[in-house]
Amino acid sequence: MKLTKRAGACALAVIMAASSSMCVSASDETIKLTLWGAEEDQSLLQELVGKFEETYSDQKFDIQIGVESESTAKDTVLTDVEAAADVYSFASDQLTDLVKAGALANLEEVGQALQVAGRSLDDVKSENVEASIEAASIDGSLYAFPRAGDNGYFLYYDSSILTEEDVATWDSLLAAAEENGKKVGMTLASGWYNASFFYGAGFTTSLNEDGTTAVDWNGTSEKGYTGVQVVQAMLNIAGNPAFMAIADGDISNQLATGELCACVSGTWDGITAQKTYGDGYAATKLPSYTIGDEQVQQASVAGYKFVGVNGYSQNAGWAAVLADFITNEEAQQEFFAQRESGPTNKNIIESDEVKANIAIAALAEQSEFSTIQMVGGKYWDPAQTLGELIAQGGLKADDEAGIQEALDSFVEGVTAPVE
Repeated sequence: MKLTKRAGACALAVIMAASSSMCVSASDETIKLTLWGAEEDQSLLQELVGKFEETYSDQKFDIQIGVESESTAKDTVLTDVEAAADVYSFASDQLTDLVKAGALANLEEVGQALQVAGRSLDDVKSENVEASIEAASIDGSLYAFPRAGDNGYFLYYDSSILTEEDVATWDSLLAAAEENGKKVGMTLASGWYNASFFYGAGFTTSLNEDGTTAVDWNGTSEKGYTGVQVVQAMLNIAGNPAFMAIADGDISNQLATGELCACVSGTWDGITAQKTYGDGYAATKLPSYTIGDEQVQQASVAGYKFVGVNGYSQNAGWAAVLADFITNEEAQQEFFAQRESGPTNKNIIESDEVKANIAIAALAEQSEFSTIQMVGGKYWDPAQTLGELIAQGGLKADDEAGIQEALDSFVEGVTAPVE
């Protein structure tokens, strides 16, 4: 749906955001807004902002676009909320902390600004899949516009080298890669990725009311596996000569070298994977991994990419209109076409193009084995440290006591009180 321009009289009543009241209408005032998005989305954001300014050509804008990854948005925004962008993208697992800090405007309060576009929050809620709206809401109030439903990961592989049987398990995958002189890449030094082994084995994380994280990885899961066994399995994978531990955010660069015949990543690396693997470009769910004599399906973290309005924005009304514009059906279609970004818009999801997309089909296959990751801010550093120990061989698979000590230290750090 394309937005329509309505010039002239004020299109809505006074709305409150932070301590400012604003009227969204064409005026002689230059509306200054800052928009933050991922580096790989900069060209598309420039294009969308250009269309936004054309749509509202009776209004003068000064819209500055900056680079900020969805994965690090919370940390940057919370460093100085008032100095952060008016509109910014972020990963869905950051919503709770951002709301608590006042870094996200309650869209139920500022959403009436969308009337200038002939839209309402009800349109946003009806156009996007219900799960994305639920994930963007707290206590029944919507705090962000869903932009993508592809914030999860799966396995890319080169089918000219690897068969479907090869990619079914980590054991066969690594054996085939070594036989062909290639490597398989994954990020371990990240609590977003390494949690997949624990979630697959039945371990959990959850968010307490005080903002701390409940985590059981140093014990025994409901499936009967111990955290020590999971780490041992991860160490066996990481210690394989065909495995490459890759820094967070560097998968695309490593793909481009041609050294990887497979890697764990998401739709954001789909274009690079397709260019690298050519006719062999393929994707599927994550492999299973070995604990004892059993195969455990590796899980994944499912999530969304949202666009929010800063609770301290001095132009929250127009910020809301811009946020809606860059996440509406037309915008999500462009994100899919140019970035292979998985949509949350119901109409686009049902399109033949989306259904035929290899990466998004793999994401859908993995969705059966995925979970929404609920963790507090104290989770990330200990999880990264644990992943680094595993990736760098700082733990030994036969040292159960040492592994248990590392897991106990991890849990202690994660569950520390919020200061």
